[in-house]
Amino acid sequence: MTRVGFVGVGAIGLPMAKHLVSAGFDVVAFDASPVRLDEAAAAGMRPAAGAGEAAKDADAVLVMVATPQQLHDAVLGEGGVAEQIAAGTCCVIMSTVGVDAVRAVAEVLVDRGVGVLDVPVTGGVARAETGTLTLLAGGDLELLGRHTNLLTPMGRIVLCGPAVGDGQAVKLVNQLLCSVHLAAAAEALAFAEALGLDPDTVLEIVKDGAAGSWMLSDRGPRMIAEDPPVRSAVDIFVKDATLVADAAGVAGFDAPLLTAAASRFRAAAAAGLGRADDSRVITTYRAAGPGPGTGRAGADDAASNMENDR
Repeated sequence: MTRVGFVGVGAIGLPMAKHLVSAGFDVVAFDASPVRLDEAAAAGMRPAAGAGEAAKDADAVLVMVATPQQLHDAVLGEGGVAEQIAAGTCCVIMSTVGVDAVRAVAEVLVDRGVGVLDVPVTGGVARAETGTLTLLAGGDLELLGRHTNLLTPMGRIVLCGPAVGDGQAVKLVNQLLCSVHLAAAAEALAFAEALGLDPDTVLEIVKDGAAGSWMLSDRGPRMIAEDPPVRSAVDIFVKDATLVADAAGVAGFDAPLLTAAASRFRAAAAAGLGRADDSRVITTYRAAGPGPGTGRAGADDAASNMENDR
């Protein structure tokens, strides 16, 4: 295996693809953003004009987009992967899109003789850059074994189950925890500010103790910063929390902590922070937070509006 099509070289996808280049793969990349394509070309990849072109003549195709709709469009839409990928090739779906979305795409591809692996990732931009992501793999074990050398440059493979969708299911559990931990970190640091404490000092004291979490350590400094770079947008957590809530509803499972955290992300998005770094969720806890997203009432209103829009 030498030629790899990579669809979606965004904030996480680009460093993932860079590790494949470093491992000796010939990577043909596509992204809807011309800026990202230029960055991919500068990193030694060959830019493609569309998802289908990236998949043409590839030994394997990796898809790393943001939403279920983007996955559908990239794979099954006009000019998509399904139009060009060859029978006998494997398509590795690495996006967090939920069980139903990945299985719907897989059904079409498998009917065309294409193998499918469901491998969403966790670890964020920081671990994508170091090649230490956790790859939550679902799918046929023999097929996974044939593509281990493709996946390991990007991180550690963890087997979640033998069916496409098993990786997505485990990722939903992961995102429930990430959502709650991120919101809790924001609440704690905003609480420190309300007590008149220096949040930098508090963060340094608590982050490595029993109250610490990866989200607190990773996002805490950006929560305190005035204008942090966008590493993962608020809208991503709105999307992921919604996927978790939908799956919980189907399972008949009550997830009150997820509901509370999701309301904060929706409040931040409603306040115009959807494309801001997800650490900006802290503003919904501050007394002088942004407009309708401030405080409990604002968060509840934003959550209600989001439900009405869905």
